[in-house]
Amino acid sequence: QVQLVESGGGVVQAGGSLRLSCASSGRAFSNYSIGWFRRAPGKEREFVAAINSGGYSTTYTDSVEGRFTVSRDNAQNAVYLQMNSLAPEDTAVYYCAADRTPFLENSRSIYRYDYWGKGTQVTVSS
Repeated sequence: QVQLVESGGGVVQAGGSLRLSCASSGRAFSNYSIGWFRRAPGKEREFVAAINSGGYSTTYTDSVEGRFTVSRDNAQNAVYLQMNSLAPEDTAVYYCAADRTPFLENSRSIYRYDYWGKGTQVTVSS
């Protein structure tokens, strides 16, 4: 069983930065690939970024490529999402999710993941 807790959300002006964290209380965290998703008001949950279990492979949705960076520290049982140059359209609840597949095939699908956090709100003001 893996429990995930997101933190680091908040209110920031456009152009600002935030760093989200996804902490796990489960064992063998290094065996899990992690995805970040977000859901804006009135929209479906969408893929943002993912990192494989070993931390050497990442993927991003086009709209955040070059602005967001996903990383992990398996010794700390944590994954991070550094978000720079934030824009109002980045406003959403951000979720992290985990599954035991070590590679990133199909990482953009919500159905791949077995465990989800409850989310953290990110609000970007213009």
